[in-house]
Amino acid sequence: MTERQSKLIKLVNLYQKIEVSRLAELLDVSQVTIRKDLDHLEEEGLLSREHGYALIKNANDINTRLTINYDKKIEIATKAAEMVSNGETVMLESGSTCTLLAEQLAKLKKDITIITNSAYIAIRIRDLPIRKVILLGGEYQKEYQGMVGPLVRKCAKEFYVDKFFVGTDGFIPDAGFTCDDLMRVETMKYMEGSANRMIILADSSKFSQKGVVIQTTFSEIDTVCTDADIPEDALENLKRHNINVEIAE
Repeated sequence: MTERQSKLIKLVNLYQKIEVSRLAELLDVSQVTIRKDLDHLEEEGLLSREHGYALIKNANDINTRLTINYDKKIEIATKAAEMVSNGETVMLESGSTCTLLAEQLAKLKKDITIITNSAYIAIRIRDLPIRKVILLGGEYQKEYQGMVGPLVRKCAKEFYVDKFFVGTDGFIPDAGFTCDDLMRVETMKYMEGSANRMIILADSSKFSQKGVVIQTTFSEIDTVCTDADIPEDALENLKRHNINVEIAE
């Protein structure tokens, strides 16, 4: 994705529905160029189009979530990929930043195997040079395009990896990280039991949001990978709980 396309996505998320002519004006390019960018981004599933307009999809849809703070999520995914060695097997949860991590692993590493509950991730990287993708079975959750429920536990317990990467919806300083979906939290717990280390991928905006379900407490977390705009009090809080913090510059 180009820098202009990243800015375009930000504008569409900001306005939710915006004219092609307005996008061309704000980005100082021709409408022809904007239409080409929109064709590419729509093909990638990152936005929708109507005649003369670009608009976001369902706010809870994984494609929409992927576009929010996209530039920071890419930085975090690239940083997280540095933690993975060539030939390693890792486990990824079905979040948007985990999707970008899967793509970065395909681009930056060799002979990686990914175990995931995300059909979305499996589809996104199907043409990329990943050695193997193992998709955990379960109940299909349409908006996240991932598997949840007790069947995931039965599948996950057959594996054991060093690193489990997981996204988050929010943060409570006195409790830990949070999520907006109870079934996703339960599924994360099943997968966590099959890993030595849990690594949270959280862009800085998540530290000012609060989900409705406690996802993971501080004692369960090995590392948090975030961007340089993390609030200072949140950074100090994580370090006070002896959590390693990796900051994407």
